[in-house]
Amino acid sequence: MRVHILGICGTFMGGIAALASEAGHEVSGSDQNVYPPMSTQLEELGIRLTEGWDAAQLQPAPDIVVVGNALSRGNPAVEALLNSDLQYTSGPAWLARHVLRDRWVLAVAGTHGKTTTACLLTWMLERAGLRPGFLIGGVPGNFAASARLGSAPYFVVEADEYDTAFFDKRAKFVHYRPRTAILNNLEYDHADIYPDIESIRRMFHQLVRTVPGEGRLIVNAADAELASTLALGAWTPCEAFGRAAPAAWQVRPLVPDWSEFEVWHEGLRIGQARWQLIGAHNAENALAALLAARHVGVPPATALDSLASFRNARRRMEVRGVVRGVTVYDDFAHHPTAIEATLRALRARAGSARILAVLEPRSATMRMGVHRDTLAGSLAAADQVFLFQPPGLGWDLATVAGALGTRGRVHDDVDRLAAAVAAEATSGDHVLLMSNGGFGGLHERLLVLLGRGV
Repeated sequence: MRVHILGICGTFMGGIAALASEAGHEVSGSDQNVYPPMSTQLEELGIRLTEGWDAAQLQPAPDIVVVGNALSRGNPAVEALLNSDLQYTSGPAWLARHVLRDRWVLAVAGTHGKTTTACLLTWMLERAGLRPGFLIGGVPGNFAASARLGSAPYFVVEADEYDTAFFDKRAKFVHYRPRTAILNNLEYDHADIYPDIESIRRMFHQLVRTVPGEGRLIVNAADAELASTLALGAWTPCEAFGRAAPAAWQVRPLVPDWSEFEVWHEGLRIGQARWQLIGAHNAENALAALLAARHVGVPPATALDSLASFRNARRRMEVRGVVRGVTVYDDFAHHPTAIEATLRALRARAGSARILAVLEPRSATMRMGVHRDTLAGSLAAADQVFLFQPPGLGWDLATVAGALGTRGRVHDDVDRLAAAVAAEATSGDHVLLMSNGGFGGLHERLLVLLGRGV
């Protein structure tokens, strides 16, 4: 079968491409603003990429077109598709029909931490010898690609609440029908799709409705919105995790940055772990993954042992380089809660060393200004903050910089931003770049400037 994917370079659709290719299909696709790591992964898989939306890419006619949710009516390729007799479907629907059917699906949902938790769960199952299939919204450090078919029955999927496609406005995760579901957290996000938190809560409850009574819900005990979601009705046994009561399963730090922690269950110490990750939020992610792995028979001790060799997905506090004593990190954080958690974790690791935070408010919710009043507070742990004002943002970042006082400044040009950060950084500093996009190649530009001593 020849499969053509519109929007192939998104992390999810790139995973669909990898699965289709592994299954023996001939795969091609198109996108715009192509950048690594997904473009690199697709090239390594031998998948032909077309830049842009020219309708000619639909000739010769593929057997089916899989449409990503970033495309909408008016797109030339979409219009050509609708005017043709070609079959088309969404990524989640294709996944459910061709991969997830007859598999034990372990879904990882939540506003934050989905990618890291899905990577953790997949690695725990892998180290237990189960060789799971997976589709993760990023390139996991322990594997060569973001997706693989694996061996039956287990399949781990990052369960996104964003909408499915222009012709299916349900959340992606309602297609997956998991037997094990992690609910990490629930906050207001995706303002371009959901008008309020209640609408997201209802969609999460749709996911809860699909988990069978013989399945398992792994739930963050400290999240009030998840509690409200479950109060709408739950028919599946729940296990609660967190850092304190009422969670039956808890993580407790052994060192300030959480690079060593213990797991406890109802007052009994289960074990401890030492790993490369930092932050209380990541320890909670690990505990959620441990409980999901336990549901399919992996002993907690085995899951904890796997953490020593765990490598997180690209762009999750990823060290891009150390130049002249300055450490440069790349992180995907794009919501105030994630930004705050990431900075708090880095502060615990860096101690009194300076942290320079560099942020691009790129997500649809950020661009709409939904978080403008909480953004400055989420950056409190940084010593200096550089904000990038992208074209068409729709609101002025100067208000955030003003709330930060002398610590905040705004730039609207990537080259000038790189020069300003390079001029400010000195040996011993930690520079944290945060964006859910390519950030105009800022990482590479900054490393070059630091190397020149600019």
